This record gives sequence, structure tokens and C-alpha cells, in this order.
Amino acid sequence: MLYSFIIRRATMEDAPAVFSILRKAFIEYSKITGLDNLDALNETMDDVRKEIESKAVYIAVIDNKIVGTVRLDIHGDQAYLSRFAVDSDSRNTGVGKSLMSVVDKHLKEKGVKKVTLHTASKHGALMRFYYGRGFYCEAIETDRGYLRARLVKEY
Repeated sequence: MLYSFIIRRATMEDAPAVFSILRKAFIEYSKITGLDNLDALNETMDDVRKEIESKAVYIAVIDNKIVGTVRLDIHGDQAYLSRFAVDSDSRNTGVGKSLMSVVDKHLKEKGVKKVTLHTASKHGALMRFYYGRGFYCEAIETDRGYLRARLVKEY
């Protein structure tokens, strides 16, 4: 099936839907990884609004429904990618890859040389996804009480 979707910057009006998709995705992430105290699950609607206001938050939309999101925090020529989520009903449709392509374009335009993210190293599907997008594992960290892969992509 061919899907048609739009990727754009999130607005304040998108905050409830972004909050909802993140909540659903990180509950699933928690179950897959066995982690129950994730920062993403402690975020409030106000937190999401503040992030939309202060960072580059992109969303993917199918039929006026937000089905994916990603957050970028840029400092000079370095960026941190977080809160990447695609609704389970919209996975394997190209939404995640397209979000990442927009991320690449945005970061290159901003002069970013290196983007970093963290993910549970035990989450095989996500690790494969990120490797397929050009990230590599720079380190495995245990600062949060579990094995977190610090993944990096250089431009």
C-alpha cells in the first residue's frame, strides 16, 4: 500500500497529539526494553509545548493525524536527537526514514557536523533502523542504570 504523508515542523496546536504519540511509543519501548523509569514517560503536556517552542520538533502527518515525531536540540555544530517515535500502525511505511531524511537536511542546513542520540542497546529493531540511517555506536553507557547505546552520525 502506498502512503502519502507530510512532514513539517510541529506547532503549539500539535502538542496534544505529539504528547499522545510519544506516550504510546515510549510505553511500548518500556515493555520491549524492560525499563520503567523513562524520562519520556515523565514528560507533561507543558514540557512538550516548551520543547516545541525551544527546539526543532518535526512531525509526520497522514490524513490529518500525527503518526510520527522527532526532536532536535542544536548547539553550534553539534545536535542531539531525541523523542523519535512512529505510531505502531504506521511503521514500515517510510515515515521513520522520511523523518530522518528531513532531520539530515535540517541539520546540514544549520551547519551541524555531528548528531548524537541514545537508545537501549537491547532494542534490536531500533538499533538496526539507526544503523541503516548512517549512525554508528560510539559508546555503551550505563549512567541511567541500563545499557544505552550512544549513537552518532557525522556530516
